[in-house]
Amino acid sequence: MANLRMTQIRTGNYASGFGLNCPRKVHACPSRVGFKVFASGTQVSEPDLSVTVNGLHMPNPFVIGSGPPGTNYTVMKRAFDEGWGAVIAKTVSLDAAKVINVTPRYARLRAGANGSAKGEIIGWENIELISDRPLEIMLKEFKQLKEEYPDRILIASIMEEYNKAAWEELIDRVEQTGADAIEINFSCPHGMPERKMGAAVGQDCALLEEVCGWINAKATVPVWAKMTPNITDISQPARVALSSGCEGVSAINTIMSVMGINLSTLRPEPCVEGYSTPGGYSARAVHPIALGKVMSIAKMMKSEFDSLDYSLSAIGGVETGGDAAEFILLGANTVQVCTGVMMHGYGVVKKLCLELKDFMKRHNFTTIEDFRGVSLQYFTTHTDLVQRQKEAIRQRKAIKKGLNSDKDWTGDGFVKESESMVSN
Repeated sequence: MANLRMTQIRTGNYASGFGLNCPRKVHACPSRVGFKVFASGTQVSEPDLSVTVNGLHMPNPFVIGSGPPGTNYTVMKRAFDEGWGAVIAKTVSLDAAKVINVTPRYARLRAGANGSAKGEIIGWENIELISDRPLEIMLKEFKQLKEEYPDRILIASIMEEYNKAAWEELIDRVEQTGADAIEINFSCPHGMPERKMGAAVGQDCALLEEVCGWINAKATVPVWAKMTPNITDISQPARVALSSGCEGVSAINTIMSVMGINLSTLRPEPCVEGYSTPGGYSARAVHPIALGKVMSIAKMMKSEFDSLDYSLSAIGGVETGGDAAEFILLGANTVQVCTGVMMHGYGVVKKLCLELKDFMKRHNFTTIEDFRGVSLQYFTTHTDLVQRQKEAIRQRKAIKKGLNSDKDWTGDGFVKESESMVSN
């Protein structure tokens, strides 16, 4: 068993305890007191999956992503009971009466020719809006969950119109429930863009900076900004959010898409009364895109914010512990799962934890921090790749095979000397 020593790390302007004693927030200066575990001696037999992010302690890095899996008390309670590290509730706003969903609102892409109905699901599209349940009911359920699970992390996802007073009211009401943190939905790709909600804010850096200023001047708990992938350079809005006071960013939300056209009816899917609208794409097919976006944000954060305690929560096509390990290797502190829960159920967290532990054992990692961000160093520019390959080829050519001239032949080693100059 390893000998463990606890070292207290203090950064920024406010302190937090190891657990849920989250401090009051100081605008534009994210910080916390965390604890790093240093191992010495023989390796512990079982890896430690626990993480502390912005002062919030979680038993593992797996977080329920905002969406249907966090839509009410019953399902969020189930998530805690199954062992998820944290739960992010479905996005709420002040006036749920304006939120009107339609059915069907999902469409799936399957592997195989022409999306065969027997093929494995690899893509998922939704045209679902934020929570259509009255805010008062959602807040009551947040409070109930925190009373029943005081040592677990509940994060509220919120979204509002371009109205400072509305944002301030929503933040105040959410914080009164005891929610541990807030994730701001700057990324929903469909629904209500005319009200400057969701991706309409996340795609406009000037607007994002202003709204983040309102939010972080009001909020007293950690704030994560959820980023849209529907933008050329996702690092730009992420930089704005962090510079404007957010403690962390989450990425990515779903990708704007049209799932397909039914070749029998000639109608798009999902089909509502014969019509459809572009929606958000998720599931395994988006994982490589999410990795690229997360890598871009992580490199920017390491370059510009590495000295402070900002966090990164990665999202996109996570169905295995290996998927999660890839995100953590790029620098993610936590990994969110939403569509994966809709496909495999809340119990999938046990599989994710086991597979992540197996990965850690193979590489002799004892904590998440042992390998977080390790792979980020291996990304570079194409120009640099060209130069690296040229140098590698030059070095290989410099290692000459065989004899340099006829005078070097010897009678004793003639056969070996001949073989040394054979190309294959």
